[in-house]
Amino acid sequence: MADTYWLKQTAKPLFPDLHWSRPENKRQAGKLLVVGGNAHGFAAPATAYGAALKAGIGSARVLLPDKLQKTLSKLMPEAEFAPSTLSGSFSQKALAQLLDSAQWADGVLLAGDFGHNSETAILLDSFLDKYEGQVTVAQDGLDYFLGRNSPLIERADTLGVIDLGKLQKLAKHNRPATPVLHSMMLADLVEILHDWTTGNSGQIITRHADHFIVASCGQVSTTATAQTSSWQIELAAYASVWWLQQPNRPFEALSTSLFEGTK
Repeated sequence: MADTYWLKQTAKPLFPDLHWSRPENKRQAGKLLVVGGNAHGFAAPATAYGAALKAGIGSARVLLPDKLQKTLSKLMPEAEFAPSTLSGSFSQKALAQLLDSAQWADGVLLAGDFGHNSETAILLDSFLDKYEGQVTVAQDGLDYFLGRNSPLIERADTLGVIDLGKLQKLAKHNRPATPVLHSMMLADLVEILHDWTTGNSGQIITRHADHFIVASCGQVSTTATAQTSSWQIELAAYASVWWLQQPNRPFEALSTSLFEGTK
């Protein structure tokens, strides 16, 4: 197996120059919109917001369903609220506000806790269709995009931070010919992701055993980790921040975000 597309990140970052080129002024460190939550839970967007600040974002906002406004307006002054369904998830009517808030940002993180709602599904699908900027999708936000012709694979400037179980479902409906299996060796998964992202626009961060994996435009990096706790939301925030700060070097930015986010 050729190593030309597989880079291994160990005790030192693969791309140390990215640290020197990061914005020093907070005003130049980018703007991130975090979206998520429903009437019964908002841990994912709250966690993502905190992680984005830790990762060095210049400015961040959170967009939540308005069913949470009475509860959170004083606790989260940085939050904005968009129309929700009777059950407390985002409704289709939230699209205009979501697009408007996204235009303010340099990147959008669909952080999760959306619940499973048909109106939210239509909203998120419409958003990815109409919005042309950087979007990172994590947690249950991924569940809306695991079918055929997924924007996680085919849409430009899209990153899925996805566990191996959901990656299996995504692969089942969107190539590759070789199935993704929990039992496969790291090298085999690396080769699949290399082939998959060579012919598609979407980017992937996943985890296999004790390695995090980045796949972007056919390039793959692996980062060893001993982390055993929940990882998707915080790493999705780190990835979003580093990527929007280095929009012309996505592979390098995402690989570096894993190094920084797993310290």
